[in-house]
Amino acid sequence: MKNIIVHVPFEEGLHARPASEITKLCQKFVSDITFIKDTTQIDPKSILGILTLGAGKGDEIRVEVSGEDEEEAVKAIEEFFKEA
Repeated sequence: MKNIIVHVPFEEGLHARPASEITKLCQKFVSDITFIKDTTQIDPKSILGILTLGAGKGDEIRVEVSGEDEEEAVKAIEEFFKEA
């Protein structure tokens, strides 16, 4: 299992467009991926889950990844949040 912390870089938070992009990215991996903000845990392979987080700019999200392609998934998720 791999754990990382990311911060939301988007001015409007994780709204529909970036939520859609991160969902598509996460769906490429077979590993189990969980996003955790405060006490809310969601599956980022579901756009509704991401929107449920209500994550605003600068909010901290803990990402847990477990599975055969966890290394690749962690790298891709880190890059997504850094490049945005």
